[in-house]
Amino acid sequence: MTFSILINIFVFVFFSKQKEDNIRCLTTLGHFGFDCLPQQLVNKSVQQGFFFNILCVGETGIGKSTLIDTLFNTNLKDKKSSHFYPNVRLKIQTYELQESNIQLNLTVVKTVGYGDQINKEGSYQPIVDYIDAQFESYLQEELKIKRSFVDYHDSRIHVCLYFISPTGHSLKSLDLLTMKNIDSKVNIIPLIAKADTISKNDLQKFKCKIMSELISNGIQIYQFPTDDEATTDVNTSMNGHLPFAVVGSTDEVKVGKRMVRGRQYPWGVLQVENENHCNFVKLRDVLLCTNMEDLKEQTHTWHYERYRCSKLQKMGFTDVGPDNQPVSFQEIYEAKRQDFLDQCQREEEQLKQKFMQRVKEKERAFKEAEKELQDKFEHLKRVQQEETMKLEEERRQLEEEIIDFYKMKAASGTLQTQECTNIRKDKDRKK
Repeated sequence: MTFSILINIFVFVFFSKQKEDNIRCLTTLGHFGFDCLPQQLVNKSVQQGFFFNILCVGETGIGKSTLIDTLFNTNLKDKKSSHFYPNVRLKIQTYELQESNIQLNLTVVKTVGYGDQINKEGSYQPIVDYIDAQFESYLQEELKIKRSFVDYHDSRIHVCLYFISPTGHSLKSLDLLTMKNIDSKVNIIPLIAKADTISKNDLQKFKCKIMSELISNGIQIYQFPTDDEATTDVNTSMNGHLPFAVVGSTDEVKVGKRMVRGRQYPWGVLQVENENHCNFVKLRDVLLCTNMEDLKEQTHTWHYERYRCSKLQKMGFTDVGPDNQPVSFQEIYEAKRQDFLDQCQREEEQLKQKFMQRVKEKERAFKEAEKELQDKFEHLKRVQQEETMKLEEERRQLEEEIIDFYKMKAASGTLQTQECTNIRKDKDRKK
């Protein structure tokens, strides 16, 4: 028997006794006990506000911005995108919406240039990178010593609205490739955009064709939960309407005596909120009224947990050791830290060995260069000595030749003088 039941029984007995004694009774002001906790949570949530992150994937001009404006009954003032972007990129915009006293922080991420390139092999990669980047940001905040989740802006994608072109035939290869790469990272809700361009019979066949292709290619889309008794019937019915055929419009058109949101054509008016015309109302109800919290919960407990588990396993963290016994985070950290220090030491030793080896190689190269220079110097020295000796020999020979020349000159002078003397003597005798 709970405390709340005991309080209620006490109050009932007390006031019954007062009525029996004809004593004036007082009415209670509210509930007693902890059955007031839900109201406390509601009040706290209303004060903090809510947040919701939507990823819109689809070709340029398929109606992503118009549908978002129609869903939230507002004009988010988004500029039209061009068809001439060289690569696929994402446009991120955050809005603060208010309905009655409920505040919603809405983040809308839209693809720009999706499907416009000739080579479409890497068109899905920016989407995958962005989703993983938001998971990584949340994981890094979670691993901090001082976490600040109160002020932290959770940018993880809660739902992906995938816009399918209303061809009426089958999914494009780009659609299959993209959804195959993101179905394990985000909740996908497929939408047939501009459904007013297909007849009802062709639209139903197109839906069946799309679901068949998704199943055959192993693509997992978001299934509305059926485990809650309050929403079992609604969500079961909604799962049967996937993919939703939607039309977006913020224009008001007069139908009879009332104004409705729709599109005016020469042959009639398409009413956006008329369930006989499209599935917009179904999408709005399951997305905003029934399953918004479940989408956020699935993102956290399923997609983010998968990313977190994979990331930590790559880092070497496990729940059990080699003997299948539980291992604490501290033990794993110390083991990883020791492994890291050992690895650093090994790498340092390897670097030292490489450095010493390179130093020895440089020393050997320097010694070889020095020996080569020494040999060259000795060779030049020998050549110089030989040249010097040769020049000395030539100088000696030249000096000897000079001495001989002067001797010959002296002898010639002496001989000439003697001849002159003899000639003079002869002349004197003749006289």
